[in-house]
Amino acid sequence: MHAPLTTADLARAEAAAVAADSARRRLDWLTHAILVFGVLLFFLPVWIVIVGSTHEAAVVGRGEVPLIPGAQGLENYAAAWGVGARGTVAVPVATMMFNSFVMALCIAVGKIAVSLLSAYAVVFFSFPGRMLAFWAIFITLMLPVEVRIFPTFQVVSDLGLINSYAGLIVPLIASATATLLFRQFFLTIPDELIEAAKIDGAGPMRFFFDVVIPLSRTNIAALFVILFIYGWNQYLWPLLITTGGEIETIVVGIVKMLGTEANVEWNIVMATTVMALLPPVAVVILMQRWFVKGLVEADK
Repeated sequence: MHAPLTTADLARAEAAAVAADSARRRLDWLTHAILVFGVLLFFLPVWIVIVGSTHEAAVVGRGEVPLIPGAQGLENYAAAWGVGARGTVAVPVATMMFNSFVMALCIAVGKIAVSLLSAYAVVFFSFPGRMLAFWAIFITLMLPVEVRIFPTFQVVSDLGLINSYAGLIVPLIASATATLLFRQFFLTIPDELIEAAKIDGAGPMRFFFDVVIPLSRTNIAALFVILFIYGWNQYLWPLLITTGGEIETIVVGIVKMLGTEANVEWNIVMATTVMALLPPVAVVILMQRWFVKGLVEADK
């Protein structure tokens, strides 16, 4: 039998518990301090852009941007939204943001739709060359847009899609990554569901829409956020495919606004940059719960 604990033993145990709790609290403070420092470090440039967008161009041009917003914010944002800044081509921010939104939304929806169908075919259908088709899709991960940019541009040019929404969107719709993720998820669907659907008389498309799609909601939401931001941030392809301001995207427009350094309206450029941040941030905030849930369920 163990000897009974003495008062000294209890005191030592209590002191050890207090020390462990104190060490844990210090570690919590340290981790929170590092987190706050990281947030401030990354947010400071964004804050400078926000503040710079509310001052006159001369103040920003001299590099004298204070840390407090100025009084010219409304005028700068109104000018950027309705007119744009002097540069290669002066295009209103409203037009560029609409083009970017259409491009990002169509790319995200198109990638998800194509990936869902291709992964569904690879997992639930038996046909000759099924795995060969899957590996052919998978190998395209090694060929990003930058590698195949010239042949893709030639095809789009031959089809007469230069300076069009179709030219902006269609070449970027296919996604091997999304196909791979959906395939891995579909493989986890129990065979009992498939057999139950067959007994119920459900055909392939009914099983796809009534069973597979509802089970994939969180994965679709998580991928939508990622793919929307991917489409919104595209620069190289829109730069090549657009020749006029009517379908110019916001990312390309910001670069063109810079023009020659002597003539840059920095306040308008910064106002445009702030407005360009809003749609991706809104998508992340509105779909945050689904996004996190999709990532967690994907890990499972």
